[in-house]
Amino acid sequence: MRGFVSFVVLAMLAGCVHQGATAPPHDIDRAALDARATQLMHDAHVTGLGLAVIRDGRVVYLKGYGMRDVAQQLPMQADTVVYGASLTKAAFAYAAMGLVDEGKLAPDASIAGMLPKPLPSYEKYADLAGDERWRKLTPRILLDHTTGFANFRYLQPGKDYDPNGKLMFYFNPGARFAYSGEGINLMQFVLEEGEGMDVASLMHDRLFVPFDMPRSSMTWRDDFSGNVAIGYDENGKALGHKQRGSVRAAGSMDTTLHDYANLAAAMVRGDGLSPAAYKAWLAPSIRIHSVQQFPTMGMPDTTDNDGIGLGYAWGIGRFESPDGPAFFKEGHDDGANNLMLCLVRSRNCVLLLSNSSNGESIFPAMVEAVLGKTCFPFYWNSYIPYDHPEWRKEPFAPCTRLP
Repeated sequence: MRGFVSFVVLAMLAGCVHQGATAPPHDIDRAALDARATQLMHDAHVTGLGLAVIRDGRVVYLKGYGMRDVAQQLPMQADTVVYGASLTKAAFAYAAMGLVDEGKLAPDASIAGMLPKPLPSYEKYADLAGDERWRKLTPRILLDHTTGFANFRYLQPGKDYDPNGKLMFYFNPGARFAYSGEGINLMQFVLEEGEGMDVASLMHDRLFVPFDMPRSSMTWRDDFSGNVAIGYDENGKALGHKQRGSVRAAGSMDTTLHDYANLAAAMVRGDGLSPAAYKAWLAPSIRIHSVQQFPTMGMPDTTDNDGIGLGYAWGIGRFESPDGPAFFKEGHDDGANNLMLCLVRSRNCVLLLSNSSNGESIFPAMVEAVLGKTCFPFYWNSYIPYDHPEWRKEPFAPCTRLP
């Protein structure tokens, strides 16, 4: 199967051009960029890829490479619907910061004051009964991944997948970073149960409409079916595209290259937020010292990322690039590998959306091709280049082996 996928990818790459793209900026060699992407995808067996380039806060380049559907030999395009995965979290956090800006959400107030009854009184959070640490949870703690929860309750540290896993605190809220989708979904619960908001409407009204994201949604829409990306695993096996029917702030969003590029451009410009709120959204609230992001707990600490000041802000990762402050968010699932990376001073960004589980293995090289030397923490994100699998076993600091 892999050989077939590789062959068809090569046959179609040249013809899978973007829809409605503008000319690339003067500092991007279009032919060289296309050649680089084409070769990387071939060598790493990446089925499809969407690439967006943002310069000075403006989307200047959109292109789809490879295929969204191998069986039907359909090309990846700028308006192909892909699974956003955890890119949803950054979008949700940006919308939530708008609530803070309007005085509708207090970032450092206990969620105890936002809910009509104690959190453990709700069936979904009954596991926390008897542990009053839930009262220490705040919107900031929920959105900067310092809750003390596992990523999800069914993924307990050091254990196999357990569908009956219990929700519990593994450390005191606010004490350290540990990526947690549970925390993001709890923020959604607080807004909906405590504040009477509908998160799907929140995203639609604050992001999808004002930032021109017509093919983005927190749940599946039937009109997506005409142009949707099928996910593929490491061996090129088709995984389909899940039609999610429930809103999950931690990762239910479907989107497109065109749409999320518009959102990334809005984010790097600070659109929709006052200067003070935008500064607060970007401000790191916790430093990160774990060797890698996943597994979320049990990893040893390191000083490898101290040189770039790796940390987490309001729903986004933060670090210092050679060009100054940078923010990023990844999205990862079987058959969905995504990355948004923006440099704040220049307002330059790259957005990569892939329907292949091999996509992340070319992200380091693609980031370099678009943004040059960034010192992005590739190892911390488990972005191991396809041509250096041995690096997976040997931690390295940013800017020591990769741009």
